[in-house]
Amino acid sequence: MSTTLLDVKHLCVDVHTPHGPRRVVSDVSFTVQRGEAVGLVGESGSGKSMTAFAVMNLFPSPLVRISSGEVWLEGRQLSALTPQALRAVRGARVGMVFQDPSTYLDPLMPVGRQIAQTLRAHGQTEGCEARVLDLLNLMELAQPARVARQYPHELSGGMRQRILIAAALAMKPALLIADEPTTALDVTVQAGILRLLVRLRQQLDLGILLITHDLAVVAQTCQRVNVMYAGELIEQNQVAPLFATPRHPYTQGLLRSVLNPQSRASQLFFVPGSVPTTGQTLKGCRFHPRCPIQQPGRCDAEVPALIPANTDAGLTRCHLSGEPVSADAWQTSALPGPAPLNAA
Repeated sequence: MSTTLLDVKHLCVDVHTPHGPRRVVSDVSFTVQRGEAVGLVGESGSGKSMTAFAVMNLFPSPLVRISSGEVWLEGRQLSALTPQALRAVRGARVGMVFQDPSTYLDPLMPVGRQIAQTLRAHGQTEGCEARVLDLLNLMELAQPARVARQYPHELSGGMRQRILIAAALAMKPALLIADEPTTALDVTVQAGILRLLVRLRQQLDLGILLITHDLAVVAQTCQRVNVMYAGELIEQNQVAPLFATPRHPYTQGLLRSVLNPQSRASQLFFVPGSVPTTGQTLKGCRFHPRCPIQQPGRCDAEVPALIPANTDAGLTRCHLSGEPVSADAWQTSALPGPAPLNAA
């Protein structure tokens, strides 16, 4: 039976500025079960990475803070722990993988020593070399002893990403947070990393929170998906029903931009406009300035709640989710259609 590993409840994150706090994550709630991969999807600026940092309470700036809400891991409320207690959790019970390995690997240290640093930071000094080799084998890297002696610049991008994953899993954590782990890699290497994550989840009964803007990655890797927009969750569902019948116009637009059902070869679809800037105040639904079916006087005035979308247990944040017009928002749009590709 599945058990809840990570439980995020009504999370809010603010950036503190001279003009007051600016909210970047608003009332976000989701769970990750043991042995399950859950996707957090959205455009750049939607709040995905800030949500991931909030789970670890490890933000890129001291000006970013959790303002309210709770983060529970294995029955412990992380958001209530002291900094010292949190340091004991990071790396031990929660591992994190970032999108650019070259930013996080020391160019002057062999990668085997860098993996071992995680072990030593948590007081594990015996058997470090054997554990490093076991991890490199787990990462499907040939000649692990040789790889352990190499420096980051001697490895390919895919190998460096596997080193980061190995370091994140060194202490056998229950949860792995992967923030855009394949963005900087070419397509064939991406596929290998995704297959590795799927195998690790199954083999280690690992919970994975996968942060990505790429719905194709979610389709290959995850069981459930949360779609974020402007700091809010706007749709939640299992992967199969969400891909088959997305209810929110934003989710429909994301999916249509990946694969346009009208013409796979001759048309390119994009969602017009852009995500609101950090802290920008919008009345009503945050997506309404870009929405093809928004109703003036309602969508630009009333804040929609996250409610059941239909009978498949999904949730959506849209006033019109139960109305026929929402079944295919972009098909019925009066906006200009997708721009044709240059035939030349």
